Amino acid sequence: MSMKYTQDHEWVKIQDGIATATAGAIVTVGITHHAQDALGDVVFVDLPEVGKRFAQKDVAGVVESVKAAADVYMPLTGEVTEVNEALRADPSLANSDPLGTGWFFKIKLADAAQLDALMDETSYATFSA
Repeated sequence: MSMKYTQDHEWVKIQDGIATATAGAIVTVGITHHAQDALGDVVFVDLPEVGKRFAQKDVAGVVESVKAAADVYMPLTGEVTEVNEALRADPSLANSDPLGTGWFFKIKLADAAQLDALMDETSYATFSA
């Protein structure tokens, strides 16, 4: 399962794998282990509206913890197709499983070329070290 990462500590996963990404592909978005470690215990998430369109780097939501609040940025241009209602009900999923059940939202990708600017796992590990 290929993932890509942003400098703002979000991750993206294309449903069918990064290699097959095209405009219209569905992308799942969440925050990284690094982000949730820095935030501490997540107590609230503000998720975007389904159907709303965002440009890359727009603020799409907010995550609040016992330590701080942080914006969640749209890693790629697209339209929100689904939000994680389980995360809204239990924000601690962002801590316990940030790369799995703690995902934030899904978008329909508008520009697959934007994926090229995101980091792979090795590059992100170096960046966030």
